[in-house]
Amino acid sequence: MAHLLLTVIGADRPGLVRTLAETVAAHGGSWLESRMGRLAGQFAGIVLVDAPESLLADLQALEGQGLRISVQSALEQAAAPAVAPRLALEVVGNDRPGIVRDITRILWDCGVNIEEFVTGVAEGSFTGGTLFRVTAMLRVPNADAVKAVRAGLEELGNELMVDIQAAPEGSSPA
Repeated sequence: MAHLLLTVIGADRPGLVRTLAETVAAHGGSWLESRMGRLAGQFAGIVLVDAPESLLADLQALEGQGLRISVQSALEQAAAPAVAPRLALEVVGNDRPGIVRDITRILWDCGVNIEEFVTGVAEGSFTGGTLFRVTAMLRVPNADAVKAVRAGLEELGNELMVDIQAAPEGSSPA
């Protein structure tokens, strides 16, 4: 058995996840962790499985069914406790070109590691404009970095609402 990291993408349709799960299970594999979603009519995901190498041939067969699958060996990491605190970040504000670049630059400048990053836009109910939203899970090196992130994000614009909270291990952005 080996830890395999699968990257999967294909035109969205019912049964994609089921087909992948059945293929893994048919080889006695275990589905350990995944992040999946639909975006612009495509379904994409990353999946960590513990399965025998024989799974690879059947994964190639799925490519004939409209899925593109990339497989990479994943090294097992010891379950050492993370030293850096984990934080949940939520930012909501008026959408504009470059907002993701600006947010990620602030996080990088503060030495923050992004573990999960989910973005989206929606019509503002009161403003009539487009609102941008990011929810993220972060690892920060220290309390000073948290203050610097908050200050940096608030400097991006007075219309941004920023919420930063301690996040328990294993939690995901809402």
